[in-house]
Amino acid sequence: MTRTGDAEDGRTGTAASARGAAPDAAATGPREPGGSREPKGPREPAGPHEPAGLREPEGLREYRMEELAAAAGITVRTLRFYRERGLIPPPRREGRIAWYDEQHLARLRTIAALLERGHTLNGIADLTTAFESGRNVREVLALGTPSEEEPVRLTPEELADHFAGEVTPENLAAALDLGYLVTDGEEIIHISRRLLDVSAALVREGVPLAEVLKAGSRVREHAEALAELFTDLLRTHAAEDDLRRLRPLAKSVVEAELSMALDRRLGPGAARDTP
Repeated sequence: MTRTGDAEDGRTGTAASARGAAPDAAATGPREPGGSREPKGPREPAGPHEPAGLREPEGLREYRMEELAAAAGITVRTLRFYRERGLIPPPRREGRIAWYDEQHLARLRTIAALLERGHTLNGIADLTTAFESGRNVREVLALGTPSEEEPVRLTPEELADHFAGEVTPENLAAALDLGYLVTDGEEIIHISRRLLDVSAALVREGVPLAEVLKAGSRVREHAEALAELFTDLLRTHAAEDDLRRLRPLAKSVVEAELSMALDRRLGPGAARDTP
């Protein structure tokens, strides 16, 4: 068997790279590796007659370059191109041999799915940069889990499906800045199912996601001000131990006032504001 360790890693500036498009991009659909083995715990070092191939140190599945490409349904040339573009993380090196793992395979399948949904490689590279620069789930958990909102775990492909054609690097960065999205390994977590569903519904109705996020930022400012108002009010007139019990009262006041304000603006005979 030909050695597939990255002795070829030094080859950069391929023809495909010069064109700025992935070679055989149409062949990037994922497929499962044939005959791969599940990890079965610690394994003895390979003997002199043991074939090179799938490696499982400490129970973790690892692949050489050719094996990873086969598992992802792409060519070695395409895999090398993705690595040169920074679309996948660097492999773990052992001498001249490069070892890839399940995180690399998951990323390659994500790239394939996003390509199928019409994203360009440049767009995917930008999304990857924005995604990896976002806050991770540990940071959010350190801030305290929302008491009423249900977080939603999403793959990048599922997020793209919720907002077809609207998951741009700019929108992703804005959602990360707002704290709507956080990262957890290869997954994305939206902090509120209600906000996710409402945002997706508005986009389906024709409201651009960028405008939804801008509105969300303004709502956040007003919501913080209202929360501060009621927190000060309750702390002035109620014991600290009663604050959480009285919390629904403040929420009800805000909901009622918002409902009446919408009636005044959207009800029959309401004047439409003009610029």
